Amino acid sequence: RITNEVREINRVVLDVTTPEGVPDGIRFAGNLFNGNKSGYGVEESDLALILVLRHSATAYGYSDAIWSKYGKTIDAKAATPPTANPFNSGERMQLSGLAKRGVQFIVCGTASRGLAGRIAGQGGDAEAVLKEMSANLIPNARIVSAGVVGVTHAQERGFTLLYVG
Repeated sequence: RITNEVREINRVVLDVTTPEGVPDGIRFAGNLFNGNKSGYGVEESDLALILVLRHSATAYGYSDAIWSKYGKTIDAKAATPPTANPFNSGERMQLSGLAKRGVQFIVCGTASRGLAGRIAGQGGDAEAVLKEMSANLIPNARIVSAGVVGVTHAQERGFTLLYVG
């Protein structure tokens, strides 16, 4: 039998710092929902999950509109410039699917500012690009001053840290 006491500890912040870590973050969040339900009878609505996209994973907090416009700069190593957020399209569970299940996303403001500067280029208007990016986040996302601040604030509020990488 699950008590309110157990429900209160079902608060997890997933700290994702790399592009390679994003698929694991998606899977881990899904596993938290599914494992809590099948193993303990805990409903999704009784879980609080935050997925932090920071450092080099920050760009995945932005919608397809940003990726289609700036994909070549966001992922300069790609053979073909991406035209959509690669973790928000396709057949597998996506970030938007997690948003529908109640996951909240934190996007690093520090890394976003750096990305906006790269997109704007020398002499460009990084503030305008950052404003455009801020208006085009994935569902349930918000920008915080720094991703590490979001992670530490979540921990201060009783969230268990799950470092994803």
